[in-house]
Amino acid sequence: MEQTHKIRVGITQGDINGVGYEIILKTLSDPRIVELCTPIIYGSAKIAAYHRKVLELPAVNFNIINTAEEALDGRLNMVNCVDENLKVELSKPTEIAGEASLKSLEKFVEEYESGFLDVLVTAPINKHTIQSDNFSFPGHTEFLEQKCGKGRKSLMLMLQDNLRIALATTHLPISEVAAHITQESIMEKIQILNQVLKQDFDIQKPRIAVLSLNPHAGDSGLLGKEEEEIITPAIRQMQDKGILCFGPYAADGFFGAVTYTRFDAVLAMYHDQGMIPFKTLAMERGVNYTGGLPLVRTSPAHGTAYDIAGMNKASEESFRQAIYTAIDVFNCRSRFREMRVNPLRKQYFDKSGDNEKLDLTQDSAAE
Repeated sequence: MEQTHKIRVGITQGDINGVGYEIILKTLSDPRIVELCTPIIYGSAKIAAYHRKVLELPAVNFNIINTAEEALDGRLNMVNCVDENLKVELSKPTEIAGEASLKSLEKFVEEYESGFLDVLVTAPINKHTIQSDNFSFPGHTEFLEQKCGKGRKSLMLMLQDNLRIALATTHLPISEVAAHITQESIMEKIQILNQVLKQDFDIQKPRIAVLSLNPHAGDSGLLGKEEEEIITPAIRQMQDKGILCFGPYAADGFFGAVTYTRFDAVLAMYHDQGMIPFKTLAMERGVNYTGGLPLVRTSPAHGTAYDIAGMNKASEESFRQAIYTAIDVFNCRSRFREMRVNPLRKQYFDKSGDNEKLDLTQDSAAE
């Protein structure tokens, strides 16, 4: 379907006691943003004004609307979805702030499902205070997989230019990681990552590096057998399917030797294995991307940053890059779909008989 309006970017307010509103206000103060997209913030104009005053930021004018369907291109739009009299307690994790962040997220999901929005950019939440009967997830990724996944599996990726690190497991205690590393799960993550690189980042033949679980890639079974019994067989099966994946690589040497520059993406086995090198290399401009779902969702690579909330010290660069990335991915997906609409049929001459004839068969590879 042809896009008849600018890309509508839903922005959830995140934790109202953290740096969420600071990075939102700083990013949206640049008038060029509304030339690229139509931002729609799910939060509170009054709470936004409170943060602006505390931070001594320039005034930002919002078009107050009841639903994203009323959003105007060329304006900063705000859907008030929480009580404007909520108490903001900067730098403190509170139950009120957790409830407000969940209401913002739930309102976005409702309007996305109604077809009013194109992509989502989330400000940071506190994963503890947001927990409730309606949110019993380790984070945004798992929540959105259930609410917007339509049966698809998600994949958490960290992005910064050509550095892309995906996680085979996400928010798990270290003691539980090994039990979740199975041949089937690794194959599934490799397949999702391969598809994400093609449709979301326009990489025709992605090269994927797969990291090991154990030190020194298991050292031939001396330090663990997951590499020999699980990870390597999964890689070989994916190679047999034509996916260019390689490994398993020992993580320390892989990043120490800058080997990641030879690949389009890296699949890490667990959270810190991927996040520590990523944040060391790309914290300032890094973006968290939820791949594999129909919904395009990004967020900054940092958290609520309570330690600097209200001090006007938070950098908006990561949040700005999250908006740019969401727009780029949306456009890449649109082109990917367009190129696969009504594919040309295969045409060849069958010369096996006495008479030449033209055989037209429908391309079975059409997606």
